[in-house]
Amino acid sequence: MKSLPFALLISLTAAAATAEETRQLDAHEHGVGQLDIAFDGSQIAIELRAPGADIVGFEYAAESTADRAKTDSAVAMLARPLDLFSLPEAAGCSVVQASAELESQEALADHDEKHAHDDHTHDEHAHEDHAEHTDEDHAAHSDEAGHTEFHAQYLLNCADPAAASVIEFAYFATFPNALELEVQVISDTGASAFEVTRDAPVLDLRGMF
Repeated sequence: MKSLPFALLISLTAAAATAEETRQLDAHEHGVGQLDIAFDGSQIAIELRAPGADIVGFEYAAESTADRAKTDSAVAMLARPLDLFSLPEAAGCSVVQASAELESQEALADHDEKHAHDDHTHDEHAHEDHAEHTDEDHAAHSDEAGHTEFHAQYLLNCADPAAASVIEFAYFATFPNALELEVQVISDTGASAFEVTRDAPVLDLRGMF
């Protein structure tokens, strides 16, 4: 997946860090995805992460022709951001870059293992606790690590980005299993957290400009 411009990538990283501090969710919760939005001058960068179950209705590796077709179709739909997140016409936004993929179970497992290693302390007490872990604990961790996730990145260029103050989420109509997006927005005024749901699929950002 092609990287976003460096400045916007830094902004999205900051938004993601804020999300980790404020989000009271499990690491992988069906029905709930994550959307990070960063405003920088005339550009808007957006990053979406959603469980496989939200997008295609399953999280196992697609092996059948029908499942592979669902995955391919979902990736194609996720690569059209303005069809999923509708911005006011007055903002004059166009897509500069869009990419989407289904991250492999192996990649997600590697990410989880690295995160667990980074959080693990290496004192004697920690080693004793680790020794007490049961086979069931390891099996549960392995099952969690195997969950699949769709990942998309978008870069928009807007004639008037401040006019992009209300975003309508056709995302929920496109993906019936999706119930909620935890949204982090970063702009010149700072970072803010929002929840956008299937029942209220509109994000009001008028206080961010």
